[in-house]
Amino acid sequence: MIYLDYAATAPLLPEVLDAMHGAEKELFANASALHTPGHLAKNEIEKCRELLAKIVHAEPEEIIFTSSASEANNTVIRTFEGCQIETSPLEHHSIIETAKIYGGKKLPKLYSYMLANNETGEFLKLPSKKEGEYLHSDLTQVLGKMPIDVKGLGLDYATFSAHKIGGPVGVGALYVKNGAPFKPLIIGGNQEKKRRGSTYNTIGIVGFKAALEYIEKNRTWEKYDHEIRELRDTLAKRILSEIPGSSLNTEIDKDKSLPNILNASFAAAEGESIQLYLDAEGIIVSTGSACAAGDIKPSHVLMAKTGDAEVAHSSIRFSFGPANTMKDVEKVMDVLPGIIAKLQGMSTIKMKDIK
Repeated sequence: MIYLDYAATAPLLPEVLDAMHGAEKELFANASALHTPGHLAKNEIEKCRELLAKIVHAEPEEIIFTSSASEANNTVIRTFEGCQIETSPLEHHSIIETAKIYGGKKLPKLYSYMLANNETGEFLKLPSKKEGEYLHSDLTQVLGKMPIDVKGLGLDYATFSAHKIGGPVGVGALYVKNGAPFKPLIIGGNQEKKRRGSTYNTIGIVGFKAALEYIEKNRTWEKYDHEIRELRDTLAKRILSEIPGSSLNTEIDKDKSLPNILNASFAAAEGESIQLYLDAEGIIVSTGSACAAGDIKPSHVLMAKTGDAEVAHSSIRFSFGPANTMKDVEKVMDVLPGIIAKLQGMSTIKMKDIK
């Protein structure tokens, strides 16, 4: 199997599995308990908090563990219930849909702009905030792919997720700058200094810590910036040169997008059909955000970017990770041109009508 869907979920790292299996035996106790087993579990949680804070240049007390990036995003938006909330049209649904419900006209104002888009990988320009305004960025796709400095970016809030870096599903984190407004989303416990109730997912957080240790030890952002970028760029160039009717929805300039995501469209070929044909060849890709799988509407990201439903419906997202090699690119290009030609041949849209 050739896995090219890292932007959806990265495969669990062996180091993560080992750490979690060990934790199941040794760190089973409730981390809020006062007894020794509880203290052992809490100590590992705090080590993860400290490590994430170090990697993103935050203070440990500014990190709150959540069940997901979506929960973290919801927490920030709902903190500003009734206030002015400005988001980009390219945000994740957990931002856009929540802002529609809870946004208002009061001050202060919150800006929520992701640093890099999850479907195209392209960088967004973060807005400049004025005094009394606040800035949140969903950094889910960025962690491990490039250095992060939440202070340098001027952020008051930032969102992270373990499963994008080889950690387990079900663990996220939220950075909240000291002094920034905050309202807990989950109430009913003293965990996280009363900022997020519920018994700690100790096993998951241990897995998150192991994934963070991996990206720090291996400086994964350097591999992404060189080796993985070369894979992505090579695939992009070959798609354009070898497949008629193809176009890119990702600007592959180094300063304009993450190094591992490539979104491409194929005229007169439907994205889900392309995905299924590739899957039959053992090549795993997606048609956009995995959180929107099953939605027959065209990608809101590509509609905002291109305004063209045909482009959006014919798109495929290829997203690379540390396990991929140039052989994977070669395998994709061994089969993809034939798949596209077959689908174009069955389409009611004729290639001669495509400019």
